[in-house]
Parts: sequence; structure tokens; C-alpha cells
Amino acid sequence: MRHHRTTHVDSAQEALLTLGRLIDQALERIRVQRARVELAEALQRHLLPPQLPQLPRIAIAARYTPSRDGLDVGGDWYDAFPMTNGSVGITIGDVQGHDVEAIAFMGQARTSLRALAGVTTDPGEILSGTNDLLISMSCGLFATCCFLTFDPVTGALAMSRAGHIPMVWATGTDTTTGSSGIVLDRGGPPLGILPGETYPVTRRRLTEPGSLVLVTDGVVEGPSCPLEKGLDEVVQLVRGGYDGDPDRLAGEVIKVADLTGHRDDAAVLVVRYAGIPSAG
Repeated sequence: MRHHRTTHVDSAQEALLTLGRLIDQALERIRVQRARVELAEALQRHLLPPQLPQLPRIAIAARYTPSRDGLDVGGDWYDAFPMTNGSVGITIGDVQGHDVEAIAFMGQARTSLRALAGVTTDPGEILSGTNDLLISMSCGLFATCCFLTFDPVTGALAMSRAGHIPMVWATGTDTTTGSSGIVLDRGGPPLGILPGETYPVTRRRLTEPGSLVLVTDGVVEGPSCPLEKGLDEVVQLVRGGYDGDPDRLAGEVIKVADLTGHRDDAAVLVVRYAGIPSAG
């Protein structure tokens, strides 16, 4: 009987020691994973613009919400900057994957877009050049992107898409009800897949005050919501807030992600313009 009790105690002690080692290993993995995510988040914050330009007759605001898929961090980005021809370059994009490599690729894409925007102001050429440049880096990743240029003085808008979510817009053209919709232009494939791709450019002239809203798919698509429904939700918000504070509108639009049950990153970029001077 004594031998049985000793064996039983020894087995219990061994089980407790084994359990303790497993807990220590699990805690260490959690610590390493958290450190990795903290590094990724810091890198992402560093690669996103610290502030957006505020130009005459135009105001720009953005919102970003990280992934809810465990401890993953994705590669969504947004950017806006003055261009050589007096217009402003505006872009939003989403990199495949949720890790440090995706964030690094995001930084390469954003830097490439800015660099090429110093050579040409045509959005299609900027996307095409960025596509070839990213492929030449052999990263093995791809990104969707929307790039547009807007001249707040003339109202000239030029836009090109690389597999990205369409833009939402709204103005007060139709008296009290306004006018709004989704720009269903013909886009090209995502960046970083095949070399030599071309990207069609849609051109419009905006004369009335209004807002342009760009989003990533984490805002409008998720387990609880198909893409079309999510975009309709954004259209409703933009229609009701196109003439207000762009920062507030961006905050309202990012909340749509809560309705979709999204697990992806979510980014919103709002451009509020006052209309061309001759129209006012």
C-alpha cells in the first residue's frame, strides 16, 4: 500500500511539472506573438502618413481599424499628397496577408505610388508602373489599390482602380435630396500579379460641393454582410453627411465594419470638396 501511495504521488507531481512546463511554453509563445504584433503595429503606424494635407477648397480625413483575426495585423493603407500639376494625389489600398511581410509590402507599394506620381500625374500610368516595380521586387504578394487625382480649382477628377472596392460619392446637386452613388468604373487587376498590365482611367469634372469616400473591403464585406449590402450602407451615410465634417463622416463610415462582422483590417478615406470657384 505504501508503494502504491508513493507511486501515485510521484505521478501527480510529474503531471503537475509537465503541466507547468506546458503553461510556461504557452505563455512564452503568447509573449513572442504579442511582441511580433506590437512590432507590426508600430511599423504600420510608421508607414502610414502622420497627417493628411489640408488644401484650399478641399479637406481630407481618414480612419483605420486593425484586424480582429486573433493577433494578426494587415496591410491596409491610405495616403494623400500634393502633385506637381496642382492637383492632389489620393490613394487607398489593401495588401494580401496579415503579417509583417504584408506591412512591409504595403510600405513598398505606398512609396512606389508616391515616387511614380512625381514622374506622371496619370493614375493609370502610376498604377501600371507601380505594378511592374512591385513585381520586380519578387515579394510574392499582391495588393488592391485605388488611385485618383483631383484638382480642387478646376474640379478635374481622374481615377484608376487595381482590383479595389469602388468609390462612393455624394453631392447636393439634386436640390434637397442630393445625388449619390457608387462609381462602377472598369478597373484592372491587383498590383503585383502580372507584369505589363494597363489600368483604365475614369475622368470626370466635379463642380458642386460634395464628398468622395474610399474604403477597403474590411469596411463593407464580412461574414455578416455581402459586399453590395455593405456598399449600400456606406452610400446612405455619405448621402446624409457629404456636406459635413469629413472627420466625422469617416468615423461614421468605419462603423459599418462593425455591422459586417469583419475579421480584416478596415480603412476609410474621405475627401470633402467645396465645389469649383465658378460654381459658387
